[in-house]
Amino acid sequence: MATRNPENIRTVALVGHGGSGKTALAEAIAFNTGLTTRMGKVEDGNTVSDFGNEEQKRQISINSSLISIDHAGRNIYVIDCPGYADFIGELRSSMRVVDSALVVISGVHGVEVQTEKAWEFGEDMHIPMAFYISKMERENADFERTLREIQDYLSDKAVPLFLPVGKEAAFKGVVDVLRQKAYMYKGDGSKEFTETDVPSDLADYVTSSREALVERIVEADDELMMRYLEGEQLSIEELVPALRKSVLSRSLFPVLPGASTSNVGVCQLLDAIAEVLPSPLEMPPRKALKGDSEVMVEPDPAGKFSALCFKIMVDPYVGKLSFIRVFSGSASSENPLYNLSRGEDERVSAFKLMRGKESVDTKDVVVGDIVAIPKLHSTVVGDTLGVKGMDFIYPEIQFAKPVFSVAVRPRSRADEDKLANALNKMLEEDRTLHFEKNPETNDSVLSGMGDLHIDVMLSKIKERYGVELDTETPKVPYRETIKKPSKAQGKYKKQTGGRGQYGDVHIEFVPLPRGEGFLFEDKIVGGAVPKSYIPAVEKGLREAMQKGVLAGYPSVDFKASLFFGSYHDVDSSEMAFKIAASMAFKKGMVEASPVLLEPIMNVEVVVPEDYLGDVMGDFNGRRGKIMGIDSRGRLQVVKAQVPLAEMFRYAIILRSMTSGRGNFTMEFSHYEEVPHDIAKKIIAEAEVQEDED
Repeated sequence: MATRNPENIRTVALVGHGGSGKTALAEAIAFNTGLTTRMGKVEDGNTVSDFGNEEQKRQISINSSLISIDHAGRNIYVIDCPGYADFIGELRSSMRVVDSALVVISGVHGVEVQTEKAWEFGEDMHIPMAFYISKMERENADFERTLREIQDYLSDKAVPLFLPVGKEAAFKGVVDVLRQKAYMYKGDGSKEFTETDVPSDLADYVTSSREALVERIVEADDELMMRYLEGEQLSIEELVPALRKSVLSRSLFPVLPGASTSNVGVCQLLDAIAEVLPSPLEMPPRKALKGDSEVMVEPDPAGKFSALCFKIMVDPYVGKLSFIRVFSGSASSENPLYNLSRGEDERVSAFKLMRGKESVDTKDVVVGDIVAIPKLHSTVVGDTLGVKGMDFIYPEIQFAKPVFSVAVRPRSRADEDKLANALNKMLEEDRTLHFEKNPETNDSVLSGMGDLHIDVMLSKIKERYGVELDTETPKVPYRETIKKPSKAQGKYKKQTGGRGQYGDVHIEFVPLPRGEGFLFEDKIVGGAVPKSYIPAVEKGLREAMQKGVLAGYPSVDFKASLFFGSYHDVDSSEMAFKIAASMAFKKGMVEASPVLLEPIMNVEVVVPEDYLGDVMGDFNGRRGKIMGIDSRGRLQVVKAQVPLAEMFRYAIILRSMTSGRGNFTMEFSHYEEVPHDIAKKIIAEAEVQEDED
């Protein structure tokens, strides 16, 4: 396949709420551009972009999927992004590398929560965007209502570029507002349409819509604005470049209607992508990091090659595929690349133009290309590829922190042996997944963006690597501390036939402020305990404090002062003083009013105002403290501090409570004393567990 001209490249992400019709649109695009000979269906599991087993089984998009197509002399890269909150990492990484986004909104359901999230990402990344109102053939679909929602909730700069002809089952065509032409379809899914005049019943609507559109377009060009205000008629040849300029500057967001499954309006949408959305050469320079300073990288085809890896996919036949977007220069598969983030050479066997799970090899890539490279050994998501001698890297992709965790346990010894490899592969592929071995609770904790995310990952691990994992709620890493000072003697004396053991220490235990940890103080005078044994005393205390006296949790926030003791010239040893110190610890902590501590989390919940009362009431039931409420546009931000023990299933609860419209972040804040009645239950459970062990 010949090298593409950057002027003719378009990169667009299909984004929006789950179920809004993104995959159906991707399927219609593939069909209309000749990539397929018939349109598949999500329900039948035979679409180009949803090709994974889990996607076909659940009938939802889980991974972003790249489709490379040609239309009207343009090379178009379409990324079909998942719409469910649990897979938001795929959405964010895809939007990071495209030059535009098409927000797909159901004409039946209107603007939904993930529509808002996708719009938010587009705002953050400052990319041109357009809207596609889908499912126009469905019952209760309403173009004007959905348009008002877009203008009210997202942007008042959203202006129709096309209008629908007919409603619901009678939707059979679209009108080009600028050219004032209608395109009528049979509605049977075929590509054929006929160009006709605007239906008479739509004439006034089209005229007023054209005026609104032209007014918005000419705002991007002072000369056109003056001529327009003077009453001069502007030609299509003048308006289209100004429209492109308006879209690029985000002063206008085109809106188009369509019905993907019956293939009405998709050809016009493709024309709009080719004609209106920007090429990589029109995009502003990309920010990169050069040491501690920032540099701007121009999208220059003649510049040095640079690209960002935004996705890793494991193909059962090809192996690991690294997806990259080229931001400058060009490269050939005959030459090696250099991973600038890791300082390693990467050998390129081929560049692959992806079409779902299928691909076509190409030898060369240029600015704007989005391709996959097989079997790069060191490259991970977020890495910058270039050539040796370059001294900048692109900022890493910022992913949301996991909000839902489970403790995982291999079902068999064989599963345990394979687990590390399986998890490493999954973590490389999905950057919103996190795994850690908690040394305090001994749990193996797998964290992600929600219960569906974790469930899908566990299914993939089982399918790909044959590892079966059981799950349970993670243990809370409680800690123990003391509330008052105490003194205790620990004396270890053991006589045998030969040399005995002798160690004697007197230690004072004093509470420290929360978060201070542990402090050891040597207050011995006169050699009551020889200097050589004092490190053993501290070591004995540090080992003993790993298992507190209440429920076996680590003890923290106290000072232990060794102030007196005795020793034996022959029988004393480091071991004897270690044991004596642990004996003093157990006695002294019991007498110092020990209490249980629990981790408290800073939680920030973002919800529409309608759900504010429910969220606040729910926090009260979770022993939470509301720290403040802020407004963010139409949304309310609730800041609270809540015990970790109350937050393990919060991702599921919040989704249910807010109909999926709420999201939250959480990070550790501090430890606080557990209320007495709850502490009693925790201690009792720990005693039962110890008896069982």
